[in-house]
Amino acid sequence: MEQRTSLDNQGYIQRNLLDKKDFSIKRFFLQWEWMLVIILVAVMIINSNLSPYFLNYASLRDGTMIFLDKAYIVFPMAMIMILRDIDISVGSTVALSSVVMATMYNNLSVPMELAIVICLAVGALCGLINGILIVKFKELSAVIVTLGTMILYRGIAYIILEDQSAGNFPEWFGFFGWGYVFGIPFILILFLVMAVLFGLLLHKTTFGRQIFAMGKNPTASRFSGVKVDRIKIIVFTLAGLMAGLTALFLSSRMGSTRPNVATMYELDVIAMAALGGISTAGGKGKIIGTVIAVFIIGYLQYGLGLINIPAQTLLIVVGALLILSVAVPKIKMPSILKKK
Repeated sequence: MEQRTSLDNQGYIQRNLLDKKDFSIKRFFLQWEWMLVIILVAVMIINSNLSPYFLNYASLRDGTMIFLDKAYIVFPMAMIMILRDIDISVGSTVALSSVVMATMYNNLSVPMELAIVICLAVGALCGLINGILIVKFKELSAVIVTLGTMILYRGIAYIILEDQSAGNFPEWFGFFGWGYVFGIPFILILFLVMAVLFGLLLHKTTFGRQIFAMGKNPTASRFSGVKVDRIKIIVFTLAGLMAGLTALFLSSRMGSTRPNVATMYELDVIAMAALGGISTAGGKGKIIGTVIAVFIIGYLQYGLGLINIPAQTLLIVVGALLILSVAVPKIKMPSILKKK
């Protein structure tokens, strides 16, 4: 009986990994990503009417420098949500990584190049700790675990710098936040490269297909031989690594850091992932949707910032978009979507 159950579970995974629906033009154009394109166009139109400085190449190009730093975390966050988990410690991980980098450079005379490597390593370590705690204490949800580490990481950052700021970075370090390559912001180029890499990882590899399988049925995935715990640790470590990369860009853009940087980053990142079509129930989502959602929320915040909309209002807008992203896909769709 146990052998039969195992074979049934293996069959489930094989069907889950290989199942593909026949192409349908109607189904293609009824995908959530097309709705996101419409929302993005609407955001552009609204912002261009609110501010005459918004809709021009220089503004749209340079605006990406303001909001793309946090967007790097969206890719691993999408994977985490597909796994039916969440990570609300990413903002604190950004703060701790940034503070450690600045302290190493300013107080311990560590070369800036090495300090950058340490920044990324600290972020990855924070993510690794999250992943280990989650797989070791399965009775605790990821929300509880990362809530605890969110407080812990931010607390350590405050212990290191207290209420002070640290900066005095070398001039070349500003390239990460404000530099251009052939007239295109470096942060935008790297973001697009990361989008392609994470897209291939999630949608074109066995690792990515296993993530989807775990999100749809974690029990069957475990019994079929999928290394569930190892995959979770890897994904959470990737989230920490991308938080470290965000810390690098944020510190470069600001020219300094403080323990309270990246506050509420987790809200923006989760909103971007959810708006991008990543299912909160797990097992569903596309990287392309998260990329479009990044520019929707990013340009919305940037455009409203041009007309001096208060930060509290921006939080309301992001919260409303988060509710929209969760509620709208639940609305009954045309019957064509239900056809195989």
